[in-house]
Amino acid sequence: MALFQPAPTSQAEVDASRPLDIGPEQVLEMDEATWYAKVYRGDDVPQLTVRAVLMGSALGFLLAFTNLYIGLKTGWGLGVAITACILSYAIWTGMLKVGVAKTPMTILENNCMQSTASSAGYATGGTMVSAIAALLMLSATPENPGGEHLPVSILVAWTLFLAILGTVIAIPMKRNLINHERLRFPSGVAAATTLQSLYSEGKAAIAKAKMLMVSALIGGVFPPLMEAPLRMNAAGEQVPLLPSTTSMFDWLPARGSHVTESGVTEAWKPSDWTMVMDNNPVMIAAGAIVGMRVSTWMLFGALLLVYVVGPVGWEAEWVNAAGDSVRATTKPWKAWKEIGLWLGVPILVSSGLLSFAIQWRTIVRALKGLTGGGGASGQPHEAQAAKVEVPMSWFVSGGLVSGAGVIAVAALYFDVPIIYGVLAVAMTFLLSLVACRATGESDITPVGAMGKLMQLTYGVLIPQSTTANLMTASITASAAGSAADLLNDLKSGYLLGADPRRQFLAQFMGIFAGTLATVSGFYLLVPDATKLNGIEGQAPEFPAPAAQAWAAVAELFRMGIENMHPMHQQAIVLGLLLGVAITLLEMAAPKNIQKYLPSGTALGLGLILPFQYPLSMFIGAVIAAILTNRRPQLAKDSIVPVSSGIIAGVSIMGVVVAFVNNLVLAGG
Repeated sequence: MALFQPAPTSQAEVDASRPLDIGPEQVLEMDEATWYAKVYRGDDVPQLTVRAVLMGSALGFLLAFTNLYIGLKTGWGLGVAITACILSYAIWTGMLKVGVAKTPMTILENNCMQSTASSAGYATGGTMVSAIAALLMLSATPENPGGEHLPVSILVAWTLFLAILGTVIAIPMKRNLINHERLRFPSGVAAATTLQSLYSEGKAAIAKAKMLMVSALIGGVFPPLMEAPLRMNAAGEQVPLLPSTTSMFDWLPARGSHVTESGVTEAWKPSDWTMVMDNNPVMIAAGAIVGMRVSTWMLFGALLLVYVVGPVGWEAEWVNAAGDSVRATTKPWKAWKEIGLWLGVPILVSSGLLSFAIQWRTIVRALKGLTGGGGASGQPHEAQAAKVEVPMSWFVSGGLVSGAGVIAVAALYFDVPIIYGVLAVAMTFLLSLVACRATGESDITPVGAMGKLMQLTYGVLIPQSTTANLMTASITASAAGSAADLLNDLKSGYLLGADPRRQFLAQFMGIFAGTLATVSGFYLLVPDATKLNGIEGQAPEFPAPAAQAWAAVAELFRMGIENMHPMHQQAIVLGLLLGVAITLLEMAAPKNIQKYLPSGTALGLGLILPFQYPLSMFIGAVIAAILTNRRPQLAKDSIVPVSSGIIAGVSIMGVVVAFVNNLVLAGG
């Protein structure tokens, strides 16, 4: 297989590359054999072309700066795939009109382009806004408030090896999660639907394209309303027109009370437990794609945290007088703020890993198919799958090179003994599987939660080193983010009939532009630690909330797990047992009632996330369910394009507003 394909040079070649008449919403319900028979476009249709990779690298490079800035400001990252799809289509159409380009970029070229852009703009920046920023913050001292940056060569090597590791880790997961289990991966569905709408012709396709565009315009209204400083408040401050959340549930009761600073006892309000309404519709759209089961159990987990787990944690006080300087105190320490995390993460981990283990026969068949041994299963498409799917040899060679690189850098520069580095890479594979399953089911990648679990592990194994604690967690969080990003993109390609090998290569190529952008951007935006810590009582320019949390946990575990609140330790054990019980219950139940049983992934995420996200997803799922029940054909035609349009509109305008707020209004 040649690395690059020639771009189409004639109208006939362009016509041969037009989208299929089968929409993404139909492909979602197909099994793998049907996909090969009706959807797969083959290796001859132009996909991985030089112009697609160059466009993706350029857009990803620029979007990486935006994501880095937003991550340092807010702790969040923005998916860039949909933004890149629409920007690429618009730019290339403009180039055609002025004669710079000779032929249109095909839909599968744009699909490869979005993989490159997504890898560059999103998958390489996670470690910068978390572990690397936290490491710089902790390096600051009163004598040297600026701290010490890592050498450029080390930061480049670390970022590059982590991105490669995360990308190759996704290889053995792809066929099982996407082809066989057909997990939803809502962002991937949204990207595929966006591309299909941009390129399709015909009455039905045009109708869906109009739905997507109208809903994108509606979704695009919300970021300016909620994030742009368009009005003056009573204090003379510039604030948005619409708050990001609304405390509309405070008329409901909430458990417990607290004493204010003035000594007055006040009852908790639901909003004190993050029980608010999110005014952003993006998670409502995601919930419509995800469906009722996952959304319902996410909401159940969120309510469990508000009314049971959280209040119990509030009442559980503990004095850690023998701990280190961070937690040594004679004041009672309550378990409530972090109790959901330490209960939800173990549920995610045990249920995800057990689900993986239970499906070992499917996984073995998939691996045999990739190595040419799948024909024994008797499935006619297995021989074709062996030629089409990304081969396991790429996983082995890429994993060995990137894993060895990560282990070497960790040992030489981050005080992680080689044996513990090997363990970190092995754990990363398992935890990335959990994170990718969560992404496929809910569109939420819990990289922070997986990182906290690694911090806990290495708080026990290497308790004296905050550096080792941060950087081993960075391995898992960064690789999990990269793997989930690739699977979202491969889901998009799967719905469009793309060649997974070529899309994997496009994703791999984006790593290099992304590494260059994020490393150079980090040094430019954060020349020293004062940008993150502030100086002389002044607030920091970049609050870096994700890095603040990582640094705090690293300091907490500096003296070992005994510094954890006893209730948090109990929650870990309970969560592991719950995850196993939920998975075994689902396995033993008849198929016709499985959809009513708890989802371990959903329950764990509901305990981890702020309440407004599960609530929004549940609302979206209910709307989709009602429409499906009353108008099934309309639901089939409209749910995916409308939801995808809202996600696209919010994503694109979110990037635009963030750019204007942070680089224009803030003076660059």
